[in-house]
Amino acid sequence: MVPVTFPPAPRRPRPRPRLVATDLDGTLLRDDKTVSARTIAALAAAEAAGIEVFFVTGRPARWMGVVSEHVHGHGLAICANGAVIADLRDGHRIVRVRPLERDDALATVHALRAAAPGVSFAIERTEGIHYEPAYPPFHHDPGATFAPAEKLLTDHNESFYDQPVIKLLAHHPDQDPDAFLTLGRRAAGAHAEFTRSSPSALLEVSGRGVSKASTLARACEERGIAPEEVVAFGDMPNDLAMLGWSGTSYAMANAHPAVLAATTHRTATNEEDGVARVIEELLDR
Repeated sequence: MVPVTFPPAPRRPRPRPRLVATDLDGTLLRDDKTVSARTIAALAAAEAAGIEVFFVTGRPARWMGVVSEHVHGHGLAICANGAVIADLRDGHRIVRVRPLERDDALATVHALRAAAPGVSFAIERTEGIHYEPAYPPFHHDPGATFAPAEKLLTDHNESFYDQPVIKLLAHHPDQDPDAFLTLGRRAAGAHAEFTRSSPSALLEVSGRGVSKASTLARACEERGIAPEEVVAFGDMPNDLAMLGWSGTSYAMANAHPAVLAATTHRTATNEEDGVARVIEELLDR
């Protein structure tokens, strides 16, 4: 009996994306924290073609000035690893908060102090950040209070006490960054979500269930956008959940090894306008 052969099924083109979700530092921004002219043009062209662009970043809303003038359409950005949605057209006004509950923050502080002696903390709230004295002076904001984390979280007399906690930062001077992330999750993963985006041993701690992915998923659901209609870009572990949720994911050539291993596509580095190159290709298609 002669075997019957069938022609290969035609390749189905991927659906046209309806939303681009991009990280900022190490992804959309160049190393000097600027947005290149090519990237500005690509973002504008995407929005003109009906593709929404969401900036999805670990930055707090007050550090979004670098891209505020490049928002189009909705004007919203997902900040603080999903803890905040901010309206960049309205003075970075926070329109949604998914906080880290105070009890969970305290439990995390206690667990990390026991598991990693030498750790120091900063507490990001909706209107500013406050530090322990030992915390490295990365971005000490004017008006910041310096005190032990336990006091910063529980002192009713502080003017910022009623402001929601959006992120707890934990720094260690000696730990390997990836090992510290594993340690943090093991020690206090029942109380919060742990991730990292810094080259140093700096953990970013959010409320349970809060991530770039979960907040982006909610924003897309409100717009009737399915995951397969989303193209996402990232470079560090705090992007992994978002990249995994999105239908199409791109790792920057300069990405962390875990991001390179988890994504289906690659693009050029942030210095080489990797995001803009993909957007241009999508629009040409």
